[in-house]
Amino acid sequence: MTATGSAPWQPQEEGLKEICGLLEQQISPSSSADKSQILQQLQHYSQFPDFNNYLVFILARAEGKSVEIRQAAGLLLKNNLRTAYKIMAPAHQQYMKSELLPCLGATDKHIRSTVGNIITVVVQLGGIVGWPELLQAFVNCLDSNDLNHMEGAMDALSKICEDVPQVLDSDVPGLAERPINIFLPRLFQFFQSPHASLRKLSLGSVNQYIMLMPSALYTSMDKYLHGLFGLANDPAAEVRKLVCAAFVQLIEVRPSVLEPHTKNLIEYMLQVNKDTDDEVALEACEFWSAYCEAQLPPEILREYLPRLIPILLSNMVYADDDESLIEAEEDESLPDRDQDLKPRFHTSRFHGSEDAEDDDDDSFNVWNLRKCSAAALDVLSNVFGDEILPTLMPIIQAKLAASGDEAWKDREAAVLALGAVGEGCINGLYPHLSEIVAFLIPLLDDKFPLIRSISCWTLSRFSKYIVQDSGHQKGYEQFDATLMGLLRRILDTNKRVQEAACSAFATLEEEAAEELAPRLEVILQHLMCAFGKYQRRNLRIVYDAIGTLADAVGGELNQTVYLEILMPPLIAKWHQIPNSDKDLFPLLECFTSIAQALGTGFSQFAPPVFQRCINIIQSQQLAKVDPVSAGVQYDKEFIVCALDLLSGLTEGLGSGIESLVSQSNLRELLLQCCMDDASDVRQSAFALLGDLARVCPAHLHPRLSDFLDIAAKQLNTPKIYETISVANNACWAIGELAIKVRQEISPIVMSVVSCLVPILQHAEGLNKSLVENSAITLGRLAWVCPDLVSPHMEHFMQSWCIALSMIRDDIEKEDAFRGLCAMVRANPSGALSSLVFMCKAIASWHEIRSEELHNEVCQVLHGYKQMLRNGAWDQCMSALEPPVKDKLSKYQHARNMQPPKKLEEGVLFGVLVIETWGKIPIDVICSIVRAGTSWLGTLSCASLSSEDFSNVRKIH
Repeated sequence: MTATGSAPWQPQEEGLKEICGLLEQQISPSSSADKSQILQQLQHYSQFPDFNNYLVFILARAEGKSVEIRQAAGLLLKNNLRTAYKIMAPAHQQYMKSELLPCLGATDKHIRSTVGNIITVVVQLGGIVGWPELLQAFVNCLDSNDLNHMEGAMDALSKICEDVPQVLDSDVPGLAERPINIFLPRLFQFFQSPHASLRKLSLGSVNQYIMLMPSALYTSMDKYLHGLFGLANDPAAEVRKLVCAAFVQLIEVRPSVLEPHTKNLIEYMLQVNKDTDDEVALEACEFWSAYCEAQLPPEILREYLPRLIPILLSNMVYADDDESLIEAEEDESLPDRDQDLKPRFHTSRFHGSEDAEDDDDDSFNVWNLRKCSAAALDVLSNVFGDEILPTLMPIIQAKLAASGDEAWKDREAAVLALGAVGEGCINGLYPHLSEIVAFLIPLLDDKFPLIRSISCWTLSRFSKYIVQDSGHQKGYEQFDATLMGLLRRILDTNKRVQEAACSAFATLEEEAAEELAPRLEVILQHLMCAFGKYQRRNLRIVYDAIGTLADAVGGELNQTVYLEILMPPLIAKWHQIPNSDKDLFPLLECFTSIAQALGTGFSQFAPPVFQRCINIIQSQQLAKVDPVSAGVQYDKEFIVCALDLLSGLTEGLGSGIESLVSQSNLRELLLQCCMDDASDVRQSAFALLGDLARVCPAHLHPRLSDFLDIAAKQLNTPKIYETISVANNACWAIGELAIKVRQEISPIVMSVVSCLVPILQHAEGLNKSLVENSAITLGRLAWVCPDLVSPHMEHFMQSWCIALSMIRDDIEKEDAFRGLCAMVRANPSGALSSLVFMCKAIASWHEIRSEELHNEVCQVLHGYKQMLRNGAWDQCMSALEPPVKDKLSKYQHARNMQPPKKLEEGVLFGVLVIETWGKIPIDVICSIVRAGTSWLGTLSCASLSSEDFSNVRKIH
């Protein structure tokens, strides 16, 4: 195929003809040729060094061929360049570039567009520096006054601005100024072009720089705003949409530049929020949420609420072409199509106080004006609260009162609006909640499915308050009516209503928790009936509702009558779904919740579930290296789900899982998972490691050092901020292992401490759970190895105590404080400079339930009080707020013990050595008054005066 000689490259006629023929067969819908064979042949040609030259030749010069064939050549070239560009011979690169530039002005817009795509890929891979002729070609085209050339250059430039905007805002050797300074004035000029295509492309290009805000744009802001206002009423809807998008982005990142124009801008947005083009209205509608979230003065927007709220409600009515209207007619008997099943991602198990955010079903659905308007109303209700009700409620009441089938969309929008403000306006709505709920419950049986479904959602928005009021007779009757109404709708024949009812019921379950216990049998009967009739998409939501129920009622579920309803259908489904089917994910998640809820009651179901998890992990680890032998394609989510179910089993069965672990190779599989290159696999693996450490550490013992080394490495990585959840779980697992294996953890103690201290010292902005787990694990390491940790305590006491003071009361916090007491026993001087912070940490306890720990804390405080004489203790206390001092007063006396005796002066017990820092004069070193004490049995201490104490704090 390659042409010979040093003359300019020319294609061989035979090769050109063959490639064009293949491209023609590839794009022809009527061709009987095997498309995969054609693709294989084209890939074979890709091995020839000048194959891409043929493609660019066909795109640029094969004018006798159809535009479709030329486009196909260009598309193939673009895709090839992503892998081949950097290894192409410089001569071939240069040939391609020289052929592309003249095509910027091609007469056919499809050719120009394809050329723009290719140029963008070349710039992505080689930058502007690697193509100095490109910028001049753009300038020549933009300044040419020829529409084809201007559009071609503008199209390519807009794609560069979209994909790699930073390249135009960078210094280029040989240029006196950055490319953006060259192009920005020309882009502004095109805002006034008589051609809508140029106005659209130029505005879209400038908008790409709002988030980056280069100095060139910032200094030209007045000109940009002037151009935006000039385009505000452009006849082209696409341009108006871009104007709205620009204002929304500006208010998000640079609200100050719009403040002088706020009132005019609000007036404009009110106008375009009613635009006849829905996409323009949608872009305008984004403004209201952006305005509120930018925390601009609400009083400016307040005066426009009487005009804005009716517009939002009007836009919340279903449009005639809304796809939901078609979907709403789908009966449950109609099988789901593959495209109906939204992508499903399992969230790895996370040990801590910050779980992943709830998945939002709307993220998969099309975002439209109706949803955006409801979201804006929600945000406004949270900013203005009950202030919006006088405007809102008469409109809602009027829409709800509209009778007749033709008005059902208005009634539906009114129910949506009620739900949208259900949280923000709850203070104003609460006195009328009983009437609101009484009105909504009959709508669950409305003849229109979309009214039934929106009524489910709106009731779920009030579920917290419905549950709160269930303590009295009338409130309980309404709670029960809501519960039974949602259960009825779970068995609706309409798919959309099933989905809404199941989701709403899951929300009610979370709020009601143990209040559901008296109704468990009827709830399970409805859920398992739905389980038997739902199609695949909604079946996933039933799994979620069952899992949420298990989480809510916990051990109440562990009764034979309930298990006989719940488990047989789930077990049947468990056997039905193969290990390679992703429908297994929600079932695994469901079993995880059930196992945790039933506790030891799950024992009868545990062996096959445990073994299947082991099998899944084994087959997936094999599939990773040899999918043919494994018989399945590798998918890490199967491993993650299986690990998380094993964690749920471990948590539920406790030590009862020991027999299953001992007869399996879980230890070796888990070790491999802890070293996996996928962070979410490691995250779930370390969660399981910590769970196993709690209940059967002996089975981890043969590989203990390996587990500890791998866990420690998760904390000692420059990428810790990218894998915070992995570090969090590894940190927690180390702490759990530490309190079980005690001194055996000593080889890694200091390497782990050296990783934890920077986390505590730079806690601001970090994941809350990582900071909490770091503080707890540091305390646990100090508890089991105080002699190793205490010599270094002065370097981390302050930040550690701050972190400890933020942790809620629980057994893990108790362990951390045992470590604190152990370190103070070993090195009392190490805490002196942070004594105020230690006192605040102690005061953070609501109550220390452990009598032993309570007494240790009492002894620590009493010891320091005895050590710090002559007003030094009082000086320390004066730095504390009154509430902190009040809380410390409960530690004056140990429980069930006599108060410690006062120190007897003159008894030599120990000496506090104060190290000098820098060039501190020797006279600053405090004189130490030796004192004796029996404080904590082995504590070396000394009495210091208030002046001494101040000096110690300064030195440290």
